Amino acid sequence: MQLLNLKQARWLSLGFMFGGLLLLLSLRLLTCFVAGFLVYEIVNLLTPHFQKIISGKRARWVVVAIISTLVVSLLSLLFGSLTGIVMQEMRDTSAFNARIGLILNDVQRHIMIYLPGYLPVSVEELQHEFMRWVQEHIVMLQTMGKDFLHGFVTMLIGMVLGAIVSLYNVQEDTEKPLLKSELMRRVSLLSMSFRNIVFAQVKISSVNTILSAVFILGVLPCFGVHLPFAKTLVVLTFIFGLIPVIGNLISNSIVFISGLSISLPVALAALVYLMLIHKLEYFLNAQIVGTRIKAHAWEILLAMLVFEAAFGIPGVIAAPIYYAYLKSELKEAALI
Repeated sequence: MQLLNLKQARWLSLGFMFGGLLLLLSLRLLTCFVAGFLVYEIVNLLTPHFQKIISGKRARWVVVAIISTLVVSLLSLLFGSLTGIVMQEMRDTSAFNARIGLILNDVQRHIMIYLPGYLPVSVEELQHEFMRWVQEHIVMLQTMGKDFLHGFVTMLIGMVLGAIVSLYNVQEDTEKPLLKSELMRRVSLLSMSFRNIVFAQVKISSVNTILSAVFILGVLPCFGVHLPFAKTLVVLTFIFGLIPVIGNLISNSIVFISGLSISLPVALAALVYLMLIHKLEYFLNAQIVGTRIKAHAWEILLAMLVFEAAFGIPGVIAAPIYYAYLKSELKEAALI
C-alpha cells in the first residue's frame, strides 16, 4: 500500500511539474520563471560562503535576505545599464543617417540597375517609407510594446519571488508528506537542470562576448575601421549568446550586416573571425553543457525547433532547460 501511494505521489508530482512548465509558456510567464530561478540559484550559490563568517539560524536568515536584496538590485542595475547603452548610441541620429546615406549610394551603384524602383534612393525617402510602414503596423507595434512591458514587469516580480523563496529554503529539513516530498524532488531536478543550462550558457556567452569585443572594439579600430553601434553590437552579442546554438548565429548576422555597411572586405573579415568564435562556442557547448546533461548539440537544437513551432520565441529559450529537466527525470527513473 505504501509503495502504491509512493507511485501515485510520484506520477501526480510529475503531472503537476510538466503541466506547470507548459502552462508557464501559455501564460507568458517564462520571463518570471527564469528571473526567479536565477535569483534563487545565485542566492543558494553565495549563501554557504557567508555562512563561514556568520553562523546560527537567525544570522543565516539575515545573510540570505542581504544577498537576495543585493542580487535583485544588481540584476536590475545591469538591465538598466544595458538599456542605457543602447539608447545612448541610438540618440546619434546624424551619424546614423550619414551611414545609411553611404549604404544607399552603394546600393544605387550596384543593385539599382537590376531592381529599379524597388529600393529607396535617399535617407528622406527611406524615412518616409519607414513612417508609412509604422502607420500600417501601428497595432502590431503597440502589441510588441505591451509584451515588452509585460515581460519587464514579470521579470521584476520573478526576481522578488525568487528572493522570497530562497528565504524559506533555509528551514531545517523535516519529514514531509509523500506528495510534498516528490514535488520537492521534482523541483530539485529542475533546479539542477536550470543551473546546468543557464549558468553554463552565461559562461559561454561571456567568452564569446569578450572575444567579439576584442575584435569589434580593439582589432578593427587599430586598422581605422569603426563599426556603427559598436557597443550595442557587443551588448547584443552577449544577450543573443544566452540562447544556445542559434544565438551566436543571430549575433554574427547582425555584426556581418554592420560590417557590410562599411565595405564587403570588412564584413567578410568579421564573418571569418566570428565563425572561428562560433566553432569555439560549439567546443565550449560540448564541454560545459553537453558533459553536464549528456546531450549533443543536435538534441538541443531539435528540442528548440519543436518548442519554437509550438510556443514561438519563448519556446526557443525554454527548450534547453526543459529538455535538460526531461533527461534528468528519465535518468532518475533509470530509463536512459
